[in-house]
Amino acid sequence: MSVLWSAWPLEPRQVLTLAAKEFRDRMRNRWVLAVALVFTAFSLAIAYFGGAQQGQLGPRSIEFVIASLVSLVIYLVPLIALLLGFDAVVGERERGSLELLLALPLTRLELLLGKYLGLAAALTLSTLAGFALLGLLLWRQFGAAVLGPYLGFVASSALLGLAFLSLALLLSVLCRERTRASGLAIALWFLFVLVFDLLLLGLLVASGGEWGGQLLAYALLLNPTDLFRIMNLVSLDQLSSLYGLASIVPPALARGGLLLGAMLAWIAAPLGLAYWRFR
Repeated sequence: MSVLWSAWPLEPRQVLTLAAKEFRDRMRNRWVLAVALVFTAFSLAIAYFGGAQQGQLGPRSIEFVIASLVSLVIYLVPLIALLLGFDAVVGERERGSLELLLALPLTRLELLLGKYLGLAAALTLSTLAGFALLGLLLWRQFGAAVLGPYLGFVASSALLGLAFLSLALLLSVLCRERTRASGLAIALWFLFVLVFDLLLLGLLVASGGEWGGQLLAYALLLNPTDLFRIMNLVSLDQLSSLYGLASIVPPALARGGLLLGAMLAWIAAPLGLAYWRFR
């Protein structure tokens, strides 16, 4: 047993120590509190005023609250995750502290994993705290039955953040300058949040509708924000019909296990690539 443990490429205590330091740094500079307040303010405003176009104020149903919040999460969470993680490694390199860290009895895998877990804890805590107040208000208005869909939405929001945090860490390892890493992080946000769906729609229109079909639907797996949208909208029948997703997403793609596996792959693959490049 001891031989097997000694062959394991990382020491959990080292990883947790580094993760705790990274998390304490974010708590000390009020980063978690600031992001949680942003989520709370925007989610309450959107839930209350989301139905104003239909002449109604206040949450109408859990389905429409989730539909309104999905757009908020798609814009805010990836941006916050990218800004949080883009300088995790390249920032240490520019400050000259990366060599000091690598001089410690710490492997590169432990260093990378410790930083990721610390940042992931800060991002997840701020996301959960930011949506907690709205969850309590929905529970009081609609009852305990809404907690299942709402908790599923909050959990998928946290997973989306972790996916973009993995991408940010990969950028941080690949770049040699913070300015380049920050520019690429913003470009990545534009690509996944604004450009990707336009490209798919453009291909569909340019081909006169001949290119696409189920292939177009499966191309959505290549974008974590589309994955997040499908996870939350397809699972609710009323929203699936309202947004036309029922005609785009085939039943084979709408399976929860497949969508969850794809999102976990978006978390693990960039992190694995970052370690491969960093070691």
